[in-house]
Amino acid sequence: MIILGIETSCDETAAALVKDGRHVLGSTVASQLAVHKPFKGVVPELASRAHVERINDVIGETIRRTKERIDAVAVTTGPGLIGCLLVGTVTARTLAWVRNIPVIGVNHLEGHLFAGLVEHPSLKPPFLGLIVSGGHTELVIFKGYGDYERLGATRDDAAGEAFDKVANLLGLPFPGGPAIDKAARRGNPSAIAFPRAWIPGTHDFSFSGIKTAVANYLHSHPQSLSLRRERAAKGWVRVSDIAASFQEAVVDVLVKKTIAAAKAHGLRSIVVGGGVAANSRLREAFHASASQNKVRVYLPDLSFCTDNAAMIAAAGYYKLKHGKSSKKELNVDANLQITNWLARTSA
Repeated sequence: MIILGIETSCDETAAALVKDGRHVLGSTVASQLAVHKPFKGVVPELASRAHVERINDVIGETIRRTKERIDAVAVTTGPGLIGCLLVGTVTARTLAWVRNIPVIGVNHLEGHLFAGLVEHPSLKPPFLGLIVSGGHTELVIFKGYGDYERLGATRDDAAGEAFDKVANLLGLPFPGGPAIDKAARRGNPSAIAFPRAWIPGTHDFSFSGIKTAVANYLHSHPQSLSLRRERAAKGWVRVSDIAASFQEAVVDVLVKKTIAAAKAHGLRSIVVGGGVAANSRLREAFHASASQNKVRVYLPDLSFCTDNAAMIAAAGYYKLKHGKSSKKELNVDANLQITNWLARTSA
């Protein structure tokens, strides 16, 4: 069964063809980085317009990669920017109507969990999923296809949002995640002891405090921002040291709380998805901690960490397999939460 996936929840226009929920036949992603970079953030109206301009070409380039029949269309219906979601769902409904095939609505967060399944064919539920992106930081037990238990989430800023905001404070370019990652490689992660929000007794996260801690540090050490050269005056801390120290604090919390949640619930496999999963220090720390704690961590290829349509097609395959499709109107929801759509089932 071949599913055409469509993803337009934020600032990437993406389409992909996935066979039997696991095998990617083709994947195309059109980035909007050049559109939003001058504003140091995603502008919803500009994002929606860019999707309208690019979606036909992206889908066309994708479906030309196979001569096999497309059996269904899967599309992100939330969470995300409402105008962007509408572009994708209207396109998906139109394609489904023209081809007389089913259309399946997919939760974007659920899709990030399925990215691990696309990348690792041997992976099977149950496992613990960490979704860590610009808009979300959540821990979810993936008990089975359509059967999830949400353990915890951020109480304020998402991890990726904190990266973007701190990068802006440091005068680094947008998007902040890659910029912090790059700067941190030249810095000392132990230079500044930024706070960690552990929130004992819960699986929740909080990253607004560390963002404020960085802002306060810069306020009391204004010379740090003017220091761009490799050699620092005595007592000064370079921007790269601040970036490395901030990144280490965020990674420390993400890794330790995820490993602890897995052990608490007797899970031996962890899937990490979302844009922040591309962070080199996070990937390194997860592999090291997993080895020490005798759990296995599945990290998607970098191309499947950020928003893509292969993960949407994969999730759509399993929903279609269990009869979850519609030829009628799809409802979009900017604040859609992960919910169970099926009782626990086997693959």
